Amino acid sequence: MKALVLPFVALFSLQATAQDLPQASPSGSVEQVIGLTKVRVDYSRPSVKGRRIFGDLVPYGKVWRTGANKNTTIEFSGPVKIADQEIAAGKYSVFTTPNEGAWVVHLNKNTDLWGEDEYKEDENAASLKVESGSGEFTETMTFEFADLNGDNGTLVLRWEKSKIALPIVTDATQQGLANIQEALAKPDAKAGAYGSSARFCLDRNVMTKEALVWARKSVSMDKKYWTVHTLARALAANGMTEEAIATAEESLKMAQEEKSEAYVKMNRERIQEWTNAGK
Repeated sequence: MKALVLPFVALFSLQATAQDLPQASPSGSVEQVIGLTKVRVDYSRPSVKGRRIFGDLVPYGKVWRTGANKNTTIEFSGPVKIADQEIAAGKYSVFTTPNEGAWVVHLNKNTDLWGEDEYKEDENAASLKVESGSGEFTETMTFEFADLNGDNGTLVLRWEKSKIALPIVTDATQQGLANIQEALAKPDAKAGAYGSSARFCLDRNVMTKEALVWARKSVSMDKKYWTVHTLARALAANGMTEEAIATAEESLKMAQEEKSEAYVKMNRERIQEWTNAGK
């Protein structure tokens, strides 16, 4: 009987020691699409735990791994601009040099590092100076995205009472136009594809002649108050103001019948805008 019990005890002990245990600085990640560019940050998240962090645990004026354990990484699916510097698509490790007034953020080409001792300045793809501010107390180090607006967004790092913000600018225009070309080349392209393609170009004031063709195609395939509204915008973008006003009035009437207050408001605003512009 003992011969049967001992191996079982040994196996149980081995399994127990192999169990996962909570980490002092657990792994975390945050991901956001800005424009058409995916931005992802992977990092370990240390906590304050009653300690003084910046200027003590993390000294000022020295390179810091920006987290705990293995180095923090950031990955861009397309080219971006940060603090007026062009950054190529790819993956980078993130090191910082904290200071009381401003920090320097280093994007390093070597993404397989562990700690500050392995950091090499000559492997940096860019070093970005950003202002440091104070905010509400944050116990666990946190990356988050904020101020998302079209092709722009901000990556914010908060820990203790310190905060830095990295403004990220992308350009979705060229990728969007390539996506449009691919979508409309399909023989089964629907009204929605033509309408969304027209709206994209009108929003960015590019290829407005093509947008008019696509808007007309969308209306011919599926005449709804929203497709007619897009056609009105396309007409106005091509200098056809009278036609644009008449088309917006048609969209307004359709929207009123469908009780779409949003499109009622948009049509009225466009009609007023184009009427004033013609005076």
